[in-house]
Amino acid sequence: MSTKDFVEKDYYKVLGVPKDATDAEIKKAYRKLAREFHPDANKGDDKAEERFKQISEANDILGDTKKRKEYDEARALFGNGGFRAGPPGAGGNFNFDLGDLFGGTQGGGQGGGAGGFGGGGLGDVFGGLFNRGGTGTRVQPRRGQDIESEVTLSFTEAVDGATVPLRMSSQAPCKACSGTGDKNGTPRVCPTCLGTGQVSRGTGGGFSLTDPCVDCKGRGLIAQDPCDVCKGSGRAKSSRTMQVRIPAGVSDGQRIRLRGKGGPGERGGPAGDLYVVVHVDAHPVFGRKGDNLTVTVPVDFTEAALGGEVKVPTLGGPPVTLKLPAGTPNGRTMRARGKGAVRKDGTRGDLLVTVEVTVPRDLSTEARDALEAYRKATAGHDPRAELFQAAKGA
Repeated sequence: MSTKDFVEKDYYKVLGVPKDATDAEIKKAYRKLAREFHPDANKGDDKAEERFKQISEANDILGDTKKRKEYDEARALFGNGGFRAGPPGAGGNFNFDLGDLFGGTQGGGQGGGAGGFGGGGLGDVFGGLFNRGGTGTRVQPRRGQDIESEVTLSFTEAVDGATVPLRMSSQAPCKACSGTGDKNGTPRVCPTCLGTGQVSRGTGGGFSLTDPCVDCKGRGLIAQDPCDVCKGSGRAKSSRTMQVRIPAGVSDGQRIRLRGKGGPGERGGPAGDLYVVVHVDAHPVFGRKGDNLTVTVPVDFTEAALGGEVKVPTLGGPPVTLKLPAGTPNGRTMRARGKGAVRKDGTRGDLLVTVEVTVPRDLSTEARDALEAYRKATAGHDPRAELFQAAKGA
C-alpha cells in the first residue's frame, strides 16, 4: 500500500466517527465494528474479512495519538486529492499529481513546488507515519494446525476400506473471546509486524529471512485486555470426534494425509491437514504381499501325487476351486486372479495360494498296508540320488 493511498483514505469515515471524536469514541466505534466484521464470526465471507482489515487499519492510525496527529496534519495538506497550495496571490487551490508528489522527482514544472520536501518526495516526510516506506497494515489469515492420529484396523477393514471415528485434540479459536484473544473482542494490530505475523531480518549480501513475529507470536494481533481462558493467544484446546474414511488397500504402518481435516484456521485461513498412521491387525488365515493376499492350503499326499481339485477360501467371498496338477511339490504357489487386495485404481490383486503337503500322524491298518505296498512298488527310485550327485560334483 503506497503512502498516497493512505493519505487519500478517510479513516474517520471507516470507523464512522467525526474528525473531532475523542479517543474513547474511537475505541468504542472500533470495538463495535470489530465484533460485527471479525472473520471468525463471518466464516467464508470475503467482504467481511476485507472490512475487518480496513477497520483494523483505521484503528491502528486513529487509536495511536502520535499517528493520528501526523495523519491529520498530512490530510490537512490535501483536499479531494489536490495539494492545498497556490502561487503567490492566488485565491484558490490548484491540483498537483499525487504520483509526482510521492515520487522522487525534484524541480521542474509542478514538481518544483514540492521541492522543499527533499529528494525523496513527500513519501519521505510521511514514512514515519505509515512505517516501512508506506507498506499497509494487513492482518494475514493463518493456517490451522496439522494433526497426527493413529487408528488400528482389522485385516479385512484394511483390505476393503473402512469409516472409523477418530477423537482428536487441536488448537481452535477460543470460544470465550471468539478467537480474538481479547476479553472485549477488540485486539489491536501488532505494531511490530503490521499484522502480517512475520518479520524480516537481514543476513548480509542482500538476503533476508522471514521469521514469526515474537511480539504477537505470529498472529498479527495483540490483545489489549487478554482473555482469561486463552491468555491472549486467541487459541484454545478443542476436542472433537470425526468420521474418517480410510481407503481400501492400506497397509500396516502407512501414513495417510487428509487435506483440510486438521485444526481450523484463523481469520479466514485454511484448515490444517490430518495425518493418520494406520496399524493393521494380523489375520489367522490370510497374509499380505503388496496388492496380493496370501494363503497356505494343506493337501494330502495323494492329492499332490495324483492331482485333483481343491477348494480355497477367499477373504470375505465364496471359496474358489483350483486345479492341482499331478505331481505337485510341497511349497508350490498357484494364483487365483482378482481375489487379492484393492489397488489404487480400483482393481484387485491376486490371491497367492501355497501348497503344503501334509503327513498324517496316525494311520489305519489299511492305510499302512497301502503305503507299504507303495514303498515296495517304488523301491528302485531314490529321491536323494540327484542331491548326492550334485554334492560330489561341487
